[in-house]
Parts: sequence; structure tokens; C-alpha cells
Amino acid sequence: MLGLIKTYLNVEVLNFKKLNGYDNANYLIDTKEGKLIFKTYPYSEKTFDLLQAETDILHSLQHQFKGRTPNPVPFEDGLYVKLMEWDGQKLIGRLLTFLEGEFFGNLHPVASDFQGLGRFLAELDIELGKKSSYVLESRKWEWDLQYLELIQKYLDDIPSAKERNTVKFFLQQYEEVVRPLLPHLRRSIIYNDANEWNILVNKDQQISLIDFGDLAFSPLIHELAVALTYAAYDKEAYLPPCIALLEGYHEVLPLEEKELALLYYLIAARLCISVCNSAHARKIDPENSYASISENKAWKMLYAWLKFNPKLVENSFREAVGFPTKPITTLEESLYYRQKYLSKILSVSYSQPIHMERAAFQYMYDAYGHTFLDAYNNIPHVGHSHPKVVEAGQRQMAKLNTNTRYLYDLLPQYSEKLLAKFPSSLNRVFFLNSGSAASDLAIRMAKWHTKREGIAVVEHGYHGNTQISIDISDYKFSNPKGQGQKDYILKVPIPDAYRGKHAGLEIPGKEYAKEAQALMDHFHWPLAAFIAEPIVGCGGQVPLAEGYLQELYPAVRAQGGLCISDEVQTGFGRVGAHFWGFEQHGVVPDMVILGKPMGNGHPMGAVVCTKEVAESFERGVEFFSSFGGNPVSCAIGLAVLEVIEEEGLQENAKAVGNYYKSLFEQLKQQYAFIGDVRGSGLFLGVDLVKPGTKEEDEQLAKWIKNQLREKYILISTDGPKDSVLKTKPPLIFTRENALQVVEEMESILKNSRS
Repeated sequence: MLGLIKTYLNVEVLNFKKLNGYDNANYLIDTKEGKLIFKTYPYSEKTFDLLQAETDILHSLQHQFKGRTPNPVPFEDGLYVKLMEWDGQKLIGRLLTFLEGEFFGNLHPVASDFQGLGRFLAELDIELGKKSSYVLESRKWEWDLQYLELIQKYLDDIPSAKERNTVKFFLQQYEEVVRPLLPHLRRSIIYNDANEWNILVNKDQQISLIDFGDLAFSPLIHELAVALTYAAYDKEAYLPPCIALLEGYHEVLPLEEKELALLYYLIAARLCISVCNSAHARKIDPENSYASISENKAWKMLYAWLKFNPKLVENSFREAVGFPTKPITTLEESLYYRQKYLSKILSVSYSQPIHMERAAFQYMYDAYGHTFLDAYNNIPHVGHSHPKVVEAGQRQMAKLNTNTRYLYDLLPQYSEKLLAKFPSSLNRVFFLNSGSAASDLAIRMAKWHTKREGIAVVEHGYHGNTQISIDISDYKFSNPKGQGQKDYILKVPIPDAYRGKHAGLEIPGKEYAKEAQALMDHFHWPLAAFIAEPIVGCGGQVPLAEGYLQELYPAVRAQGGLCISDEVQTGFGRVGAHFWGFEQHGVVPDMVILGKPMGNGHPMGAVVCTKEVAESFERGVEFFSSFGGNPVSCAIGLAVLEVIEEEGLQENAKAVGNYYKSLFEQLKQQYAFIGDVRGSGLFLGVDLVKPGTKEEDEQLAKWIKNQLREKYILISTDGPKDSVLKTKPPLIFTRENALQVVEEMESILKNSRS
């Protein structure tokens, strides 16, 4: 390269040094006249035109920013952008003045420094706004936020499915929130790359900028979005530098409200551009460490950005520039509006209800700017608003949504994928729209198959809200306000290894099973089926005691009944070590009920059964569900299964669940009112008692639940007396999330002592 320099530069080179570069080669050259920057690029007509446009812009800035922006230097023939040949390769070369100063990235800037940077960028943008360039206006590339869709081609270069889906989430948010407003934003030429290694501070404390290679004709607010991203991404607290920079910028070039409303999403988009380009650069040139220099910081901020409520960020930015916070309805107004049209029988959670607006993965955002860690909701199984699930539903909804009386391949495709998760004997599926409807159908099928009416159910069990589902749900029919136990229902005691008549035995499940069998033997209705949840949720997150199903299933079958496992809450990998709850017990049921998690919030349900049960049902009246198994539901169901596999969520449920449970068990050693910690995977219960007894302490449970809500953590309570804290978070829950829940709970308990 020294030969190239000597050939084309008519100066005496005292020294030269190669500098970092993203997609071109840069050299620092020492001459008798001073230092120069020599830059070379692989030749293309497009690159040549862009470099000429950049050179014109830099020339035009010199009257106001001389010494603070690079000045193009001509070659001996007077050209500023020159075609060169070296070693058989066609290159483009250019010379720029060298700017002295310390990189922002090597300093420890404070608020006033960021304010100064904001003012400088605003002054620069005012000047750039006076320029025009058809070349820049026609430029369409991956580092311009308005063309965010261009980075999608790099998504597969990100090896982690979880990381890919995090980027996809923010891409979807951009399309929803930003894209519709792009035509209405102020546009001009912008610098577009105010990162810490392009910003210099000279000896006079003046800010200068190098590397104008990212110039773009783009919405003006993109200038700030880029600058804010790099101001924040290597800091422990992300908002303070952003606020200071905004203050400085707005002081010189006032911002518009609609621009501020987009910054949360634009900052996330810039981080996505960064990580996607880093992944692609690493793939095509693993030796180029410069291309990935900011990658770890960008990923860290991208995940942290999920914890920020978009409304909090917008309001913080509005306050920084003197705009009032947007008015919002009060909780009282929201409750009044709801109850004006809906029955009060629809309860709301917590002493102070929460007005939710958005959600992402394991976080939920309320209308007031707060972010809640969701350690409670098991319906968004793979995470709230998971982009793969959302995309699958959107795409199929735009293509076809009909019913099972027509042929479409998604129905057998999803059925095949779902049934592959079951033992081979469970090989037929009937689709519905909820777990309640599935419970209803399963009982109907069992009665038809066996020609019997009796149904054995477990104490405190819950199976849905249809009439038949309520009939088989002790949690409902034994409620003081309930309808009472129907004559054809046999209730057997919950096989509770902690609190029950056989608690404390080595294998208590066998004794509970013998007790249940004796009740069945004397029941006045011939038994059609026995139904149970592997972990009885409404009973207080009570796992069926060891040995119970192994002992009881054969007894049920000996009486001619079917065994039904309700996997609405335990299925799809939630229990960690197994995909289905019944697998924990070493049994295979005749029928399985599915619901909540299979659609990640989209209303889906299913009954999975043996070929024999299905064929006997076929001899009855036609079964048809208008919406069960529709193409949109099938597409969503497939996406959920794919996410579980791609992101290793069953394995995550096991690893994080074991850690989470161990933290609760450590807490149990410190507090006598924690009687039991139980469950598996991410299906856990913490049983609160009066110290020294097993008497339920529902008041303490309620208090802790509401105190955690005040700490922006969502859990709930369950059990016959609501004395069990239940936590069944989305399966993307992390060890950090688990630790946060338990540490906050411990803090609450310590403060209550003091």
C-alpha cells in the first residue's frame, strides 16, 4: 500500500499507519506538510458518485465548520475523488485533512458534554438542511433507518433464534408505529453516524466529526435517533445521556411532538441495524473485528430496551424539551368505562388494577409508563407479542381463513407436528377454540365411547367455563356460590403430598390412589372417565403425588373408564423435564385436553386421543367447530411449536425453573411462614402458612402479591383459600428475572419485619 501512496501522492511520506475501517481501507499519513487521511474503496460507479456527493457536502461545510469537519484535499491533478489501479484492482482514492482531538469513546462525558454534542449536531443539521443532492436522495441502504426492511436479509446471520426473534420484534414495532408516519416527517440530508468513534473533542473542548460516509437524505429525527443510541448504549443508565443530548439539540433546532413519539422505536431500530450488520460482517469477514466492535453493547441495550415502557421514554423526552406529558385517563375513569358496559362478575387483578397498553416477551407496559415483569401469565407461552407468532397470524389472515370443511394443508401439517410430541397411541386430534371447549368435548367423547355417564374428578380441579366443564370442576361447583355437585360426578381427594391425610408417607400417591379406587368401586354411576390435571392449579399448584396416576390409571381402565389428562396449563414444555405433565408420572392417558399456551394468546384448544376413541366418536353425530382448526389458528399453532424448539424453551423452563425453585427454597429456610415450595419447571407454587402450622395464611399471600405489584412484578395467588403464591411466567423467563422476583419478595418481607 505504501507503493500506491507514493505513486498517487506527490508528497514525501514520513510515516503511514492503517486505521480501522468498516468496508474500506483508511490510512494515516505523516508528511512534512502535516497529517492526512488517505481512504481507498473498491470501485463501483455507485460508490464513486456517493464519494463525489460527500466531497461536495464537506466542501460546503468548511465556511462554518472548518477544523471541525474533514476538508477534502486534492490530488496533484486537482481531483478530489480519483480512480486508481493497484495490484490488478480498480480502486477509488481520496484525501482528507486530519482532525486532532480525543475520541468521545475514550472520555467520560457528563451531561454538559452531551448537551454540547446535541447543539453541535443541531447546528450541523441546520446547515445540511440547506444542501441538496440527488445522489444522496436516491441512496437506499442498510444504515438508513427509513429502509429498515433491508436488514432482514441479514437476520439468518444471527446464530441465536432468541436474538433473531428479538430483532424481529422491534422490526414489527417499527412497521406498526414508525412506518405510517414516515411520509409526515421533516426530511433533509443528515450526518447519520454520530457514534463515539466519529466524535472528537479538541484541546479547545470543541466537538468535531469525522467519517461522513453515512450521509443520508432521511427524516431529520433519524439524526437524533442514531446519536442517542450511541450516547447511551455503553452506559449503565440509558436515559440520562439521551435526555441531555436532546436538551442541547432542541435548544438549537426545535423538535416536533410526532418526532419525539418515535424515538423509542427508532433507537431500537438503530440497535437492530447494528447487530444485524455485525452478524453479517462476521460471517463474510471473520477477521474484521472492527465491524463487530459495538455488537455486545448493542445487544445489551436491545434487551434492556425491552424493559423500558415506550410511554416512559416518550414522556421523559417530552419533559426534556419542555413539552407537557400527554393526558391519560385515570384508573377510576377506566374502571367506570369498563363497568358501564361489562358485568362486575369479570374481576380485575390486584387491589390497584393495572391499565395495560402493550407487552413484549416477559414484560407488560401500562398506560402510565410503568413496566411490569410478568411472572404470572402462562397464556403467552413463548412470550407476549412474539414476532414469529404475530407474523404467522398476520400472514395467514391476509391469505385464507376458513373452516375444516375445506381442504388446506396447514390443518394436517399442524396436526402432524403436534401429534409428533405425543406417545404413538395418542394419534388423533380434534381442534376447538379453548381449553373449556376441549374439556366439554372430551367428556362428550368419553361418554359416547364407553356408553357410561359417571365422571371422576379431583378435588379443587378446574377444567373450564362451559356447563360440562363446570360440572367436572370442583373449584367451581363446590364454591359457596356454585351450583353444587351433580349426581354423575364423583369427587376424589386431591393427592397432596404436603397437606392431606397421606402427607408424609414415602410414596403418598399410592395411598391416595387406593382411596380414590375405593370411592370408584362404590360409585353408583358406571365410570366413563377420570380427569385430572398433572399439577392442580386452583388447588394451589399441587403436583399429583408420586405414584398416584400409575396406581389409579389401571384401576380406571379396569372399570371400563378412560383416563383424561388436562394439559391446558402444564403442557408444551412448561414443566421442564417433560413436554407434557402426564409424562412426569410415567403414564399415557387415553385423551389429552389442550388449551391456553398452544396459541400464545390466540384462542385455541384441542382434544388429542387414541384412534379407538376417535373411531367410536365417528359413529355418532358429525362433529364440527366453525373456528376450530382454521388456517390462521393452525399457522399460529405451528409457529408456537417452532419457537419452543428453536429457542430451546422447554430446556429453558427446566434450567430457569430449577434455579427459580431453589431461590424460593432458600427463602423458605429463612421464613417460617413459607410452608412449602412445589411444582416443576416454570409452574411453581409457594404455600404460605401460619408459622409452626400448615394453616393457610391467605392475608399474607394477598399482601405479598399486592406488594410485588407495587414493585412492578406480576404474580398471583391460588388454592382453596388463596394462600399459595403462583408463578407461571412465559417460558422465555430468565435467571435474572427469577432472581428479581425472589429478591424483591425478600426485600418486602425484610421491610415488614422492621
